[in-house]
Amino acid sequence: MPDDQPEDIVLHLLREIRERIEPMATKGDIADLRSELNSGLANVAADFHELRRDLSDQIVGLRRAVVEYHSAVIGHGTIIADLEARIRRVEQQLGL
Repeated sequence: MPDDQPEDIVLHLLREIRERIEPMATKGDIADLRSELNSGLANVAADFHELRRDLSDQIVGLRRAVVEYHSAVIGHGTIIADLEARIRRVEQQLGL
């Protein structure tokens, strides 16, 4: 069996489907389909917007947890000034 035969079968089936659908499709049907597609796209856009908002909320929560953790670590003896001084020295040595 040649590699291109399945593609030809798919193209043949798609052409048959198109031949069956074209006579049935009217301008009203196409308008309805377009309306349904637009509605579906709006739903997908709303879902992405909600997902993005949820992720942003989770990131804010994570940042808050990190700040709280760092505050707890500082309370256990690590002085932020010493940490900042070390970071400055490392940055200077690396030329940053």
